[in-house]
Amino acid sequence: MTNSDNSFYEGAPAPDFLDASDPFSLFATWMADAEKSEPNDPNAMALASVDAEGLPNVRMVLLKDFGRDGFVFYTNFESAKGCELQSSGKAALVFHWKSLRRQIRLRGPVNPVSDDEADAYFESRDRGSRVGAWASQQSRPLESRFALEKAVAKFGVKFGVGKVPRPDHWSGFRLTPVEFEFWHDRPFRLHDRLTFRRDQEGDDWQCSILYP
Repeated sequence: MTNSDNSFYEGAPAPDFLDASDPFSLFATWMADAEKSEPNDPNAMALASVDAEGLPNVRMVLLKDFGRDGFVFYTNFESAKGCELQSSGKAALVFHWKSLRRQIRLRGPVNPVSDDEADAYFESRDRGSRVGAWASQQSRPLESRFALEKAVAKFGVKFGVGKVPRPDHWSGFRLTPVEFEFWHDRPFRLHDRLTFRRDQEGDDWQCSILYP
């Protein structure tokens, strides 16, 4: 099913993914390629959720871990996205790598990571980011920049030079995909699109190629 006419790509490498059978392995390959080619944050991804009225929200976050059990990112659980994800239990992700002219979309249920996972990642962050997690009332109105800086100073003094523990309201989510779509740009908008779908984790993947 792979198109072997490299000239059609006008200088871009022809994709070799249309015969892939494992979305996780293909994702890992594409992420490794992006880490070599993207100038900034190859792990940046758009995260979509919906509010209580069903109105979508989307924002950029960073992928911090991935494997066959899912894709992990971290946030304040009292933020807009934290509340929405806890309420709906579902989300969608998009990775777009302009340097490679590739995109991956994922959808599936989300669940909190374990406390041990959250603690380990929180401890790996810069100290300033750890203090900031205590100081920021994420997504809520801020009366002034000074108020934020005052809160940062307050918690900086509170924790001194000792360990900054993880706040109870700060943790991570793991999206377990039930759908992947791999997309590669082609001339004249005749793009390559490969999907993998399953009803739930553990089911076999159903693979299909889509029209552009």
